[in-house]
Amino acid sequence: MINRVVLVGRLTRDPELRYTANGAAVASFTVAVNRQFTNSQGEREADFINCVIWRKAAENFANFTNKGSLVGIDGRLQTRNYENQQGQRVYVTEVVVDNFSLLESRSESEKRNSGNGSSSNANSNQAPSYNQPSQSNQSPYGNNNNQSNNNSNNNNQSNNSNNNMSDPFADNSKPIDISDDDLPF
Repeated sequence: MINRVVLVGRLTRDPELRYTANGAAVASFTVAVNRQFTNSQGEREADFINCVIWRKAAENFANFTNKGSLVGIDGRLQTRNYENQQGQRVYVTEVVVDNFSLLESRSESEKRNSGNGSSSNANSNQAPSYNQPSQSNQSPYGNNNNQSNNNSNNNNQSNNSNNNMSDPFADNSKPIDISDDDLPF
């Protein structure tokens, strides 16, 4: 039997992180996924798919995503039912997430949040940046090699900026114009 779901979409709200009585983390969220076709008015509709993620992955997902985040989801479809307070049977269908991927950079996410006037603190739930050079002036061997490290960091930064200038896909915020003649099929 096969039960696999792969989704790419944006979160409609911040993930809701809770803990079970046993202490297991669980986060629930909704992903908006655009349809591949347009309706009779020429507008593209979206499906809003409920998802749930468990344990450490739930904590990580809640810490690194927020409303509007572009995410990739891999999981399985699950149905369940329960009886509500009015005695009615309620059926729930949701995606149980096995893996997820963050599909936009931190800078794109922060740009989107600041552009929407979001009042959330962009740095409060962010992981530390590992792209920054070390602030330590002392090597583990007692020699002060900070000057040579700064020079090599500056050279690496200038090389990276040169590489980005020659890469036509480096600035992914602009659309790429491709005609049908450019396609190989």
